[in-house]
Amino acid sequence: MLYQTTCQNSAQWVRIYYTLSDDERLTTHDGPRGWEVFSTTGWEKIQNHLNRVAKPGRYIGGEFNALVKDWDQVDLKVALAFPDVYEIGVSHLGLRILYELINNEPDMLAERVYAPWIDFQELLREKSVSLYTLENKRALSEFEVIGFSLQYELSYTNVLTMLQLGGVPLFREERGRDEPLVIAGGPCVFNPEPVADFFDFFIIGEAEEILIPLLRKIRDWKRSGDDKEALFREVAKLEGVYAPSLFRVSYASGGTIERIESLAETEPVRAVVRDFKRVFFPKRWIVPFLDIVHDRISYEIQRGCTRGCRFCQAGMIYRPVREKDPGLIFDALRDLAADTGYEELSLTSLSSADYSRIEELIADACGCFTPQRVNVSLPSLRIDSFSVDLAKKFRSSRKGSLTFAPEAGSERLRRVINKGVSGEDLLTAAEAAFRAGWQKLKLYFMIGLPTETEEDLAGIVELVNAVFRIGKTVYPRTNALRITTSVSTFVPKPHTPFQWRRQISVAETIAKQRYLQEKIRGRSLELDWHNPETSRLEGIMARGDRRLSRIIHQAWQKGAQFDGWGDRFQPEIWWDTFRENGIDPDFYTRERSYDEILPWSHLNAGLKTEFLKAEN
Repeated sequence: MLYQTTCQNSAQWVRIYYTLSDDERLTTHDGPRGWEVFSTTGWEKIQNHLNRVAKPGRYIGGEFNALVKDWDQVDLKVALAFPDVYEIGVSHLGLRILYELINNEPDMLAERVYAPWIDFQELLREKSVSLYTLENKRALSEFEVIGFSLQYELSYTNVLTMLQLGGVPLFREERGRDEPLVIAGGPCVFNPEPVADFFDFFIIGEAEEILIPLLRKIRDWKRSGDDKEALFREVAKLEGVYAPSLFRVSYASGGTIERIESLAETEPVRAVVRDFKRVFFPKRWIVPFLDIVHDRISYEIQRGCTRGCRFCQAGMIYRPVREKDPGLIFDALRDLAADTGYEELSLTSLSSADYSRIEELIADACGCFTPQRVNVSLPSLRIDSFSVDLAKKFRSSRKGSLTFAPEAGSERLRRVINKGVSGEDLLTAAEAAFRAGWQKLKLYFMIGLPTETEEDLAGIVELVNAVFRIGKTVYPRTNALRITTSVSTFVPKPHTPFQWRRQISVAETIAKQRYLQEKIRGRSLELDWHNPETSRLEGIMARGDRRLSRIIHQAWQKGAQFDGWGDRFQPEIWWDTFRENGIDPDFYTRERSYDEILPWSHLNAGLKTEFLKAEN
């Protein structure tokens, strides 16, 4: 049959055709470690069988604004890897930035690869074809660098799947000089110890200003003939680069860390973009052929947050607050909207409404784009920043949902977590949103926060019902009113004031969830909650040490992958693996003492331990 996919944009209709057939059979041959080194022949061996997978558009490439450079005309080739499916990975702003940043270098190229779904994995194995990038259809083993973006701890097993399918040895010690360097960045690398055995080094912090100098050092090293240790010692001199092989970890009899010894006398320090106003941002926006998670243009208007919520890792590690100029933002949005034909623009940051000139920016953006039927949106909002005046600035004819994050159900607990807002703030903001035209609100809360009591849980119920009553007052005759309450389990994160706190057990989580399930009910009320076992594993990985590398590897060998997907997660695999290795998983979710050496103690995130202790 003939498969056709189209994508409309302001410049043209992009249409790709390719033939799908079940009866074509091509010969295969074995490559290194049982995998074929990918070539054009490899692509030809599977392209006619893509009708066997659920979403072929994930694997064909060729999207509008994708960059395909001449493979033979560059010195350094980088595969940017996202360990989740295409729809999630292509939505990630950070990977979009690095993709164009690298491709702007004449002697480098960057190509994309995402975690293949189970059906496509089976096709690759059946045809003995390696996992390939979307642009030049090259196997991961053909790249000098494979750079993973680690956004979520439960994607670690997907990293191993991608490396294996790409023909790349999983462990750092197994990879020779001529094989790809495997590196990673993202929030998870602020404690990369659970996956330290798989990676050559990590970029801790903001990569825009250090990535190209780092890649140039790798390019020069490739030409030099020096061994890998020489490279590790050289790149470790760069701000933000952490090479785990340059540190030796020893453990006490009780399992705690006894010592972390530097073998190169280096201290990994978080990289920070100094000139955020001029920091690189892509001018070409890839427009996919299929629906993705964030199918819109996202523009980062501000980085960092001064609020200092004690549970929030992002608010700690992305300090200080830096803003883009409104004129620069407006010009970039106008160009991107004209180039792509998108009908939604999102102004993103950790707290977009705290942007110092947000009302001016919203008024100008809506005045320009709303007549073009382009919607302007903000992500999750801090309650006390969303004023009636700001609500009125949104003149879009299409109102989706608006998200507020009270986090806790009582003012007492919000003070504990340093979320300085009141219930009255939430109700005022909700009324402003309803009267400005929104009929759908999302409210984010956490359970299991330090010092939480049953009264705090009851406070969640009371706030949700109060917001609903306000909505019914504004919209008494509509059935379109929706209040969605999302409840996650608190996971202590490294480099936060709560990094020493315990995480509640699965049994405690289930009890709290059941309480809310019984209380938050109604035609217009929806309640979402997280799998307690998933939250437990996230907490283990978030504060884990190097001993977890073998746990991850063994669980993956037993079939663990896509652990963040509810229908794929198999908790029994993980708990069995812990038992077989004689490790108690609750060791990692317990409360820590102030004098304990934490697995990430040797990584400088720009925050003094004394400050974190005082805030705890």
